[in-house]
Amino acid sequence: MIGVGYAKHSDPATAVKRCVAALGPAPARLLLAFVGGKLDPHAVLAALRRECGEVPIYGGSAAGAIARQGFGYSGFELGLIAFRDEAVTPRALITRLLLPDERVAGAALGDEVRSQVSRDAVVLLLFDSVASSTPLRLHHASSIVDGFHAGFGDAPLHLLGGGLLTDMNLTGGWVYDGAEVVKHAAVALVFPPGIAAETVIMHGCRPVSTFMEITRIEGADVYELDGKPALAVIERMLGLPLGGAKGHELSLMATLGQKQGDPFAPYDENAYVNRLILRAAPETGAVTLFEPDFALGTQVQIMSRDNSLMLESVRRGVAAINSTVAGSANLLGLYIDCAGRGSARSGAPVEEAELVARGLDAGTPFLGFYSGVEVAPFAGGPSKPLDWTGVLTVLRPAAA
Repeated sequence: MIGVGYAKHSDPATAVKRCVAALGPAPARLLLAFVGGKLDPHAVLAALRRECGEVPIYGGSAAGAIARQGFGYSGFELGLIAFRDEAVTPRALITRLLLPDERVAGAALGDEVRSQVSRDAVVLLLFDSVASSTPLRLHHASSIVDGFHAGFGDAPLHLLGGGLLTDMNLTGGWVYDGAEVVKHAAVALVFPPGIAAETVIMHGCRPVSTFMEITRIEGADVYELDGKPALAVIERMLGLPLGGAKGHELSLMATLGQKQGDPFAPYDENAYVNRLILRAAPETGAVTLFEPDFALGTQVQIMSRDNSLMLESVRRGVAAINSTVAGSANLLGLYIDCAGRGSARSGAPVEEAELVARGLDAGTPFLGFYSGVEVAPFAGGPSKPLDWTGVLTVLRPAAA
């Protein structure tokens, strides 16, 4: 009912041919493609048309792809998911209006989804992460997801997804909208009512400070923590030289985390929403976060990125989801993995994506991609955009 394919090659036509061969001969009703940033998207699309006909193609750019047959983030990876049966094929809804107003575009998409789904629907949200590369400006997931929830309302929903980008350096991003390569777009893939999902979130950050209050903030730029320049506070806590390489060291080592629920409860990695530090400005003492969803007065902690904790979190998460879905007719395992967790960026001695690919139940078709932001249901409430996480979902038939 669902097939997966993976290939890696510098020639788009060869990558597509090998990937389609891995899918097997059965025709697809819909294709989901995750295309490495060094492969030309138009050439990949043309090759998919030659191999698969006029099937609608969604997805877009990815910093890399993850499969049991291999994984990587060289930019030449290609991952495909083929939906072959009406009972499992999602319906695609599109907005191409992220550039004028991400929240408004998200709200319109959420409203459209609400008009077409039942309770507890499973929805995969994919969106262009990079609004512009010069100067760098992101399409913020927090604005898109907040808008989506506002448009959709309070009905139960299993919303997961990821931001699409071409590489770890945020060089660009694009989306397949079913027929073309587009910018400033988001796709909501709405699964049929007979599909359920189980999702686990893998983290890897540990608090290294007490709670501090954001005392000056503008959008995603945090200027002060407890009345002192944010950059100086963070670097003093971490023992880094002031300024460094405009925050490059910070982006590799730390996040700002907001603890959900009881602030005095024992440490639980699953209680934190962490925000990556995108860059620093020594001249102003500010740090720019990946998302603009923290506010004046928000209580945060400095979080150290911990590779050993990340790998242990992956092992626990995979074991937990295997236990949950054991005995089910599992349809697809999908891993949405922050690109920064790759060992080339994190420095981890083991690729955590390989632990997922090898550890997930062997009978479950599996594919993953490296993302800019991950979206997942959080602590029993509405879905949230997350940073430096791995989101593993298994689709299976809903209970009768």
